[in-house]
Amino acid sequence: MSLRNEFSAVGASSRIAITAALIAAALPAAAWAQDAAPAEEEPSADTIVVTGYRASLLNAINQKRNAEQIVESVSAEDIGKLPDASIAESIARLPGLTSQRVNGRSNSIAIRGFAPDFSTTLLNGREQTSTGDNRAVEYDQYPSEVVSAVNVYKTPMASLVGQGLSGTVDMRTIRPLEAGKRIISVGARGSYADLGKLNAKSDDMGYRANAMYVDQFADDTIGIALGASYNNEPYQIKEYNAWGYSDLANGDRVIGGAKAMVTSTKLKRMGLNGTLQWQPTPNLTTTLDAFYSNFKDDQIKRGIEMPLAMDDTPVLSATTVENGLVTAGEFSGVKALARNDLYQRHAKLYSFGWNTKWEGDNGWTAFFDASYSKTDRSELSIETTAGTGRNTIGAYDTIGFTTGTKGSMFSSGLDYGDYDTILLTSPQGWGGTQIAPDGTSIINGQDGYYNNRKIKDELWQFRTEVGHEFESGPLHSFQVGLNYTNRSKSLVPEEYFLGLAANTDGLTSVAVPQEYRLGATDLSMYGLGSVISYDPAALVRDGIYNRVANPYGDVVVKSYEIRERLMTAYFQGNIDSDIGSAHLTGNFGVQAQWTDQNSIGATAVQLGTADNGSPIIGGEVRNASTDYLDVLPSLNLSLRFPSDTVIRFAAAREIIRPRLDDMRASLSWSYTIADGVAQATGSSGNPDLRPWRANALDLTIEQYFGGKGVIAAQFFWKDLKSYIYNTDLTVPTDGLALQDPGQGIPVSDTAQLNVPINGKGGKLYGVELATTLPFETFISALDGFGITGSVAYTKSKIQATPDSPSGDLPGYSKWVANGTAYFEKWGFNARGSVRYRSTFLGEVSGFAANRVRRRAASETIVDAQIGYDFQAGSALEGLSLYVQGQNLTNAPFITTNPGDTREVIDYQTYGRRFLAGFTYKF
Repeated sequence: MSLRNEFSAVGASSRIAITAALIAAALPAAAWAQDAAPAEEEPSADTIVVTGYRASLLNAINQKRNAEQIVESVSAEDIGKLPDASIAESIARLPGLTSQRVNGRSNSIAIRGFAPDFSTTLLNGREQTSTGDNRAVEYDQYPSEVVSAVNVYKTPMASLVGQGLSGTVDMRTIRPLEAGKRIISVGARGSYADLGKLNAKSDDMGYRANAMYVDQFADDTIGIALGASYNNEPYQIKEYNAWGYSDLANGDRVIGGAKAMVTSTKLKRMGLNGTLQWQPTPNLTTTLDAFYSNFKDDQIKRGIEMPLAMDDTPVLSATTVENGLVTAGEFSGVKALARNDLYQRHAKLYSFGWNTKWEGDNGWTAFFDASYSKTDRSELSIETTAGTGRNTIGAYDTIGFTTGTKGSMFSSGLDYGDYDTILLTSPQGWGGTQIAPDGTSIINGQDGYYNNRKIKDELWQFRTEVGHEFESGPLHSFQVGLNYTNRSKSLVPEEYFLGLAANTDGLTSVAVPQEYRLGATDLSMYGLGSVISYDPAALVRDGIYNRVANPYGDVVVKSYEIRERLMTAYFQGNIDSDIGSAHLTGNFGVQAQWTDQNSIGATAVQLGTADNGSPIIGGEVRNASTDYLDVLPSLNLSLRFPSDTVIRFAAAREIIRPRLDDMRASLSWSYTIADGVAQATGSSGNPDLRPWRANALDLTIEQYFGGKGVIAAQFFWKDLKSYIYNTDLTVPTDGLALQDPGQGIPVSDTAQLNVPINGKGGKLYGVELATTLPFETFISALDGFGITGSVAYTKSKIQATPDSPSGDLPGYSKWVANGTAYFEKWGFNARGSVRYRSTFLGEVSGFAANRVRRRAASETIVDAQIGYDFQAGSALEGLSLYVQGQNLTNAPFITTNPGDTREVIDYQTYGRRFLAGFTYKF
């Protein structure tokens, strides 16, 4: 049964009309170049027109029902009106999906227990570059207001190019000719962060605005869609971070050091998209797409860092111990650091596409598609320190602590908000004396660090396909296509030590000049009073600090460039046949994917020592390539019964290519100080890595209720034939370009090098139960009420390393659940949403903006919304007003040591967010 017939049957039984624009927006990714939307039929006088959130649910149900794959969907009304900060939060409510929060907002998606790197994201069916270091798209780049629908494909098919191992996310923008009518809409909302202004010069209120215009001209042969969205919103964060926990001589554990910080973020984003369609004849359609995002995420972090048990000087006393963990005590002789750190993440994303499609009268079809995606990103971090004096000069503090479920609370004997006591300096003397090859230097400790990472990501894609539809027989049609993708991604770091220009003798500290002082930042939530506040970028700009280039090999080897060339050929046959009273649809096919990957990096080589004592470091370029072939068969079958039951079965070979940073041909080094010896530990990529590969089976049973509701049970099983894990190799340090650890500390004769390699074996399987139930389906008196939600259980038998227990894959949560209860009638709407995920291995920001993995605790997020849509006949028809609340329970983000969950590493609170806004549709 065709989509038109299937939808007409639903309409006949339920007498519900859904606009053609929404139907077109929810078409499958593989159909974007093959299938046009049905013409919109005028509703009869007694037709009930369902709009708003209920319309989006009905649209998702019909998309799921008519799809030939296992698919989950959200549409424009769902995205635009749910209390979500990003598209990621909207699709995180779908069955088997969840997200990780970064800086208080969701920006990446995990599907079926796999981290974001195991899925791929498309825009209008085309692969996209990423603002992250790897393949995973960060969804805060895409304004929800300019996206009309998102489809998440959990099973692959041969004509779906760019598919992932865990799933494929396809974001759709509106097609103006398929919309069939003029659409003009504007909207705006204000936001309030209830943590308040944690830092000087920060905001707790913001706004976002958007507009959309869709129209058709020249007898509906030309269509245009233009959308714009601007976002200027603050986020406030309380961040506790422990260095780790140390073993005492008696075997007890105690906090080794901590940072108590507050972060203020200003997120600004301009998103623009446009689509131009031309249909000179009914058989020929050409479409031009463009998308642009200018993203700025500026953060300021202020707080106090306290070296405790992991430092040699502090003395622990007056302890309270509970089951081997020191929960209270006092450290004397602490040289704490006042921190003022800046982090700026700026990215520009460009995406263009051109598609021409021809549909012959004899059943033949063809299309050609060309697209280009580019991301330019810079990440600047400036870390600065202050204290009572340089290195061993100045007063020491006595720090009391109480360790509990939220980390540690502290007491202090010094006032870190006093500009006469706390001076710009290097309180610990970290880094010692550093001399660059050009002679610039810092003496007796660095006063900060400057790191600017520049990333470029570029992707070209060309695709052509020919298909033919048969008039009869079980083989309804076939498609043959060829796709070529060329992607390159590079990273170039610029790293400098910061040293006070006035410190020419190794003894000097400097009070913050009066014109740079911003008062004091409150840290009473940690028991620490306050800390001095200033703009570190201004001090660098105005020459208070000198920048001394980091000459060591760990900077040289951070640069890399990865290039991938993929040629994909595919064949897909589409099935449409009656089996008794049931109807069988689906597809079968195969992809052949040739991959040529190349990695350029460097190994640092010490060439000698300059006259001033600075090491002369060179980069030995490493250029490595490999190529391989993957054959990816796939099968999707849907057996549709007259009882509105659909049983689906899918089988496929699935792959996802390695993380880009795992493929880098580079080496980098750092130190761990133990027993007075510096142990060098390094990491290297592996240009010869092969993809993760899995054989997958899916079985889904779906029961529909008159096109209004659905209950579905999805069972999946993935047998990994290859995976990637990291292992340690022991190498001699002789000849390595290693930084002097300072303070006369010797370097060990051997180093540990961590390298990713391909492993074998492992399974992941689970079940997802999902439902959308409008209560009027069963009780007419409850018209307008309903629920939608899901619960997913995933079992992992994949080992992160051959010797580790199963279940350690990044992003894996055993349980994921979400639910929304809603009421929508007479223009009034109200809904509440809950998202839950069990503990998982997440990624957080580490030193020098690098991402590090930590065990995250389970979390439950609660959001809600109420609103009113002015009804037909009203003077304000088309106006919608709403009030939203996000994270209403102020759920924290927590990471802990794997061995003891009482050992809290991160405890971040983002506060509640309240929003009020409107949309107006002409």
